Amino acid sequence: MTQLQKQRILVVDDEQAMRELLTDLFEDAGYEVSTAADSFSMNRALEEKPCALVILDLRLKGEDGLMLARELRKDSSIPIMMLTGKGDETDRILGLELAADDYLMKPFNNRELLARVRAMLRRTTELSLPQIRKEDSYSHQRYSFDHWVLDLTSRELFGPDGAVESLTYAEFGLLEVFVQSPNRALSRDQLLELSRGIEADVFDRTIDVLILRLRRKIEPNPKQPRYIRTERGLGYIFTAAVTQC
Repeated sequence: MTQLQKQRILVVDDEQAMRELLTDLFEDAGYEVSTAADSFSMNRALEEKPCALVILDLRLKGEDGLMLARELRKDSSIPIMMLTGKGDETDRILGLELAADDYLMKPFNNRELLARVRAMLRRTTELSLPQIRKEDSYSHQRYSFDHWVLDLTSRELFGPDGAVESLTYAEFGLLEVFVQSPNRALSRDQLLELSRGIEADVFDRTIDVLILRLRRKIEPNPKQPRYIRTERGLGYIFTAAVTQC
């Protein structure tokens, strides 16, 4: 991989030792790495040069990592991997609900972190490459449901008004599974494997949080979902009438 082809990872952590460890890990794996110790240096790094993924510590000194992730997500769909030394599941659920695409607790296994980062970057690359052929509309694979259109080629979701609805790669992957398997009850394990891959080491509530996020974006009334229904004891089912177009 040449220098021009290297993907850039931004590591945001207030511990110098952790920044150095992650820099060595990712550079040895062939990535370009930038580091930041706080929100100011994070924003400056993002402005200076685009990056493919952000690894963000939840427990930054004097700052709320969850708030930083939420602010970042407002303006960008860049994948966010959250790190924390606290094993509280509440933090994990809250972090994923706010903005993050994945979560790993310190101390972590270097090989596991690298594998999960590679999986996230691979999926992100798959999202962006089709944009080169965006003008070739005849080659696009699309699914429609109730005036929504999911374009699997350009990786975009178009609302009833024709506007593009912003989805993270994890949300898009989950919706893709649903439109390709309508009216079929899918367990959480099946949804995790089909939408995120078996490389991702996640917990059961991850799917619940992603479902919540998707419902907020596509359901007329998220509290009374029309499309993504809960099947008690089984998982979830996508009940919309789906057509390929």
